[in-house]
Amino acid sequence: MKKPSSKIREEIARLQDQLRQAETREAERIGRIALKAGLGEIEIEEAELQAAFEDIAGRFRGRKGVASGRKNAGDGRTAGETATTLASGAITGNSREA
Repeated sequence: MKKPSSKIREEIARLQDQLRQAETREAERIGRIALKAGLGEIEIEEAELQAAFEDIAGRFRGRKGVASGRKNAGDGRTAGETATTLASGAITGNSREA
């Protein structure tokens, strides 16, 4: 027998709540790591930082190359080039603190 639409809506609402909770936990974890790496002190546009994170995620997934085709603010570099620079700087900055 098929589920009534009210039960399906309840299940969707429950799953959406679980998704929000999981995303919050993940965001807090990533945020703590980013702050430890010194990213909180760097003045960088959100889009550029997101591209850097996409590049890092791609490397951990085994993909090589640029995270997105976006260009940075008029300097002619692709987002991947900035991400590599940022990631290298974060690693360097973190090793000095240790």
